[in-house]
Amino acid sequence: MSDPAQTATEEHLPAPHPGLSAPEVAERVARGEVNDVPVRSSRSTAEIVRANVFTRFNAIIGVLFLIILVVGPIQDGLFGFVIVANTAIGIIQELRAKKTLDSLAVIGEARPTVRRDGAPCAIPTSGIVLDDVIELGPGDKCVVDGRVLEADGLEIDESLLTGEADPVLKRPGDPVMSGSFVVAGGGAFAAAKVGREAYAARLAEEASRFTLVHSELRTGISRILKYVTWMMIPTAIGLIFSQWILQDHDWREAVRRMVAGIVPMVPEGLVLLTSVAFAIGVIRLGRKQCLVQELPAIEGLARVDVVCLDKTGTLTEGGMDVSELRLLDGAATAGTAPGEGEAYVRQVLGALGKADPRPNASLQAIIDAYPSPDGPPWQCTDSLPFSSARKYSGAALRSPDGESATWLLGAPDVLLPAGDPALAHVEDLNAKGLRVLLLARATRGLDDPGVTDGVRPTGLVVLEQRLRPDAGATLRYFAEQDVSAKVISGDNAVSVGAVAAKLGLTGAKGPVDARRLPAEREAMGRALDEGAVFGRVTPQQKRDMVGALQHRGHTVAMTGDGVNDVLALKDADIGVSMGSGSEATRAVAQIVLLNNSFATLPSVVAEGRRVIGNITRVATLFLTKTVYSVLLAILVVCSQVPYPFLPRHLTLLSTLTIGVPAFFLALAPNKERAKPHFVRRVMRYAIPAGAIAGVATFAAYLLARHYYTGPGARDAETSAATLTLFLISLWVLAIIARPYTWWRIGLVLAMAAGFLVVLATPWLQHFFALKLVGETMPWAAVAIAAVAAAVLELAWRWVGRRFPA
Repeated sequence: MSDPAQTATEEHLPAPHPGLSAPEVAERVARGEVNDVPVRSSRSTAEIVRANVFTRFNAIIGVLFLIILVVGPIQDGLFGFVIVANTAIGIIQELRAKKTLDSLAVIGEARPTVRRDGAPCAIPTSGIVLDDVIELGPGDKCVVDGRVLEADGLEIDESLLTGEADPVLKRPGDPVMSGSFVVAGGGAFAAAKVGREAYAARLAEEASRFTLVHSELRTGISRILKYVTWMMIPTAIGLIFSQWILQDHDWREAVRRMVAGIVPMVPEGLVLLTSVAFAIGVIRLGRKQCLVQELPAIEGLARVDVVCLDKTGTLTEGGMDVSELRLLDGAATAGTAPGEGEAYVRQVLGALGKADPRPNASLQAIIDAYPSPDGPPWQCTDSLPFSSARKYSGAALRSPDGESATWLLGAPDVLLPAGDPALAHVEDLNAKGLRVLLLARATRGLDDPGVTDGVRPTGLVVLEQRLRPDAGATLRYFAEQDVSAKVISGDNAVSVGAVAAKLGLTGAKGPVDARRLPAEREAMGRALDEGAVFGRVTPQQKRDMVGALQHRGHTVAMTGDGVNDVLALKDADIGVSMGSGSEATRAVAQIVLLNNSFATLPSVVAEGRRVIGNITRVATLFLTKTVYSVLLAILVVCSQVPYPFLPRHLTLLSTLTIGVPAFFLALAPNKERAKPHFVRRVMRYAIPAGAIAGVATFAAYLLARHYYTGPGARDAETSAATLTLFLISLWVLAIIARPYTWWRIGLVLAMAAGFLVVLATPWLQHFFALKLVGETMPWAAVAIAAVAAAVLELAWRWVGRRFPA
């Protein structure tokens, strides 16, 4: 026989909305009322081709190539074919990266639950239509605008849209904005605006999720290219004037020499290699089920020196097991008889689990251990969902015998006052790395702000967390790489410290309760630098802690999978989410670990370091060429002599000393942590190296002009200057290739052998117009190059001491 009070309550509960029927959905699709905002994981194929083909320097090189096709011969237009090959490689690699990103994006795509024909079903975001009924639970992102139909303690965080940090309690009829997310409770809402009409779509045209955010590497290269562009214009004018007017060359010869002076100024391969390195990084990480939502995130993670870890889901696996139920003094009076205390508490826990339609990992463990009791059901007349901010949940329950009580389940040190005897038990358990929840009976209603005042502790639920088997090795990797790991958790500090200590984290034995941290940013930053484990951290505090670390000059990565991590993930330099995490965390993170493995992070860090370290290394090669090309042009204009090279000579030198070796060096392993000030670090070596190469080459050229006379003198002069410049450029390559490995030594020797083949093969000599005449001048060129190499070594060491990175 049913309880009259319960029947009355049930009569006032609205029936769940059944959602749209199939014909209603079809009708809205036909009218175009669908959520058609394009959510692409990368640029389209057309955009990739356009971005690689229509560049500033392709235009410049293309015009110069057309000029050479007019004045001939074709050998001097080889640089044009190099640009075509570079562009093709860039397009192919980025298309491969696009394919990887697109396939991973489908795996990680959010699939909201909607009600169709009275049944819930998960569909792609793009399948939502107007008036669809969408269910919500903790961590779910609101993908369209709408109005709340059902609410059970529904709290929504709109801070990503409005900047307001406090969650908003929603009731039926209240608006819901796309881009917000659920932090507590559950419910359902009807889609009122879909597609481009939704708030988030209007706020920022979400044409692509994978946007190119700030990248110091890309910014630095763009700045270098801008400077080179401005230098090219006066240099071209000066060369034309000196070669055509002053030297009285044939105009075709003057144009060829001018093109030869301009083309090597363009570090065209540097842009290509940057794109290729990023693209290959995406492909490599994609093979490890790591979705890079913003390409420069690879670069950003390489610069990270502090990584903040959430314990649950990162150091520990998502699931937990109940290891013990420890009754407290209040349990004796909780049941109908002292002997029935434990059985009664088990029933209460089972009823609490049944009262929450979307249990978190802790409550799920309790549900598994204490299923809903058989026999007459317990009735839930009111509920308070778990919130990371308050750290407890609750329910008003009516037992089968009609007794009503309000129960709370949550953190013992939050529900109990300091000094309570029960906390002594809790400390002992926490010290063993166990997680402890307190079951307590409240004397006030759940809607009372002071519901936790005067609670009667009933029992401690002891949970054992499952450590990730690979977490210890990952923490050791970060320690070896000079990356500080900070464990930031909402759990008890002692418990978190014990877990971290089991994994070997340095500093884990001094856990800090975040409630005692100073609020002032600088003071908080100092405390964070000193500590390694922090417990009882609220979601807002996580965000503040990230800001405090950044304020002290750290580059911060934040990992997390729960809705309480969203704000910190958003503010961190790099946000890393687990693939099984909430939709909200995946939406704001730059990197999503689809395999949910914390052990993938070292691969991401290593890939970033490889990309940044190698691009910095090869950029020095490219910009050394730019510097000596500018210097040679200036010296030629000032001394009013013919330009020493034809385009084919510098194409050969660039291929052997820069293009081919740079490609291999850019893809080599590199574990050095990325450092800031990319432009300064590259130019501090490129400028002296380019200056030495330019001066030495010009000196050899002037000596050759003095030595050689008669027919064929110009080809002999050019050959001697080319030999000098090749040997110096090869020495720059040898310096850049350090530290040596067998393949790096082989690379340098292979490039030297390539040049010898050209000098020793008659048809290649003719093709490249290279022929060493006599013995005196070639050996003099070698001697000048040897002196320049010695000066390069001295300059390299001096720059390293005088301008440390």
